[in-house]
Amino acid sequence: MTTTRFAPSPTGWLHIGNLRAALFNYAIARQQGGTFILRIDDTDQERSKDEYIQGIKDDLTWLGLDWDRVEHQSARMDRYLDAKQRLIDMGRLYECFETPVELDLKRKKQLNMGKPPVYDRAALNLPEDEKDRLRAERGSHWRFKLNHERINFTDGIIGEISIDAASVSDPVLFKNDGQILYTLASVVDDTEMGITDVVRGSDHVTNTATQIQMIEALGGTVPRFAHHSLLTGPQGEALSKRLGTLALRDLRKNGIEPMAILSLMARLGSSDPVELRASVQEVVDGFDIAKFGSAPTKFDAEDLKPLSARALAAKDHTEVADEIAAAGVPDDLAAAFWDVVKGNITSLDDLPGWWALFRDGASPLVADEDRDFVAQAFAMLGEAPYAPDTWAKWTAAVKEATGRKGKGLFMPLRKAVTGLERGPEMADVMPLLQVKPKL
Repeated sequence: MTTTRFAPSPTGWLHIGNLRAALFNYAIARQQGGTFILRIDDTDQERSKDEYIQGIKDDLTWLGLDWDRVEHQSARMDRYLDAKQRLIDMGRLYECFETPVELDLKRKKQLNMGKPPVYDRAALNLPEDEKDRLRAERGSHWRFKLNHERINFTDGIIGEISIDAASVSDPVLFKNDGQILYTLASVVDDTEMGITDVVRGSDHVTNTATQIQMIEALGGTVPRFAHHSLLTGPQGEALSKRLGTLALRDLRKNGIEPMAILSLMARLGSSDPVELRASVQEVVDGFDIAKFGSAPTKFDAEDLKPLSARALAAKDHTEVADEIAAAGVPDDLAAAFWDVVKGNITSLDDLPGWWALFRDGASPLVADEDRDFVAQAFAMLGEAPYAPDTWAKWTAAVKEATGRKGKGLFMPLRKAVTGLERGPEMADVMPLLQVKPKL
């Protein structure tokens, strides 16, 4: 059975970059009728916070992405320690004692000599008494000993990948303070939870190669891997500096609709055009990871706004009843109000402004040369409430009285009544007006 996972670290809020991994893994699991696991990577107890864990769940729920079960890596420490001992016993995990400063000096020296900055495995040659002395003086960290051979795998997006393990430093799995790093925790979890497919960012490609050796060393089955491209800004700039403003919770606060986000992210970077979907199931059904490319993918948050507006316009008033009521619209006008404004808003935050216009009247937008014309027209308009045919009858009467017609007739009246140069059909607007327009 297909089993995928999304493994966020609860050290901050989910952002648009995280969502790609979540959505891709979710879609693969749901297409196959498999299992989607939300795995909280909270091994860093100092930085992990409960509010971020809840925030992750809230964001996924808001988007409509459900999960079959939740796992917390902090509850699986015994499994990682068991794997640690197994790797030590088989000679694949060894203790190291260099400080960060010493490692940095080694890297700089290698680079100056024109060599790749790969760890030299000096710790393997230390006598036991020297290890005891260093352990007491500064503590230690643990590295996985890679077999120096080529690691080959077929990536679901990039294609065939071959990495020479000799060109990569033996990865640190346990830090000086005892913290278990994601590199090992992920391997143990993927193996023991039966993960069959892993989709993540292309910055993990080398990491995947080393993890394949760990999985094999621990007797696990290597999942199918796919590495999606990284997002950039609209000009190709690094997105990382802007991710603080692209948190899902902030997009939510700014009125962006969930289906706009899912529809864009399910196609962005693929050969298929972006199409607004009406449901999460439609997003899943139309997802094809084979159509994604490996080149950096440009993301512009502005692209979400028109999609969001279209998603809103497709809703029935019953789906936004709470927001309509909160704007102050009476229940008997809710359906008509929504039908009139839904095509003229970019977010539900616009609703109170529209109701204020209908309830209190607008600040008229009148050119000097149209002031006498508008005054004459308003004098010919009766008091509210108005009927569906009020606009047609009123403008016909004004046309006959003033001789104006076409744009010269309709545009000044629209601007005077609504304070806007464009908007809904005026025949639909008039019945919603609660007061007579005034200059």
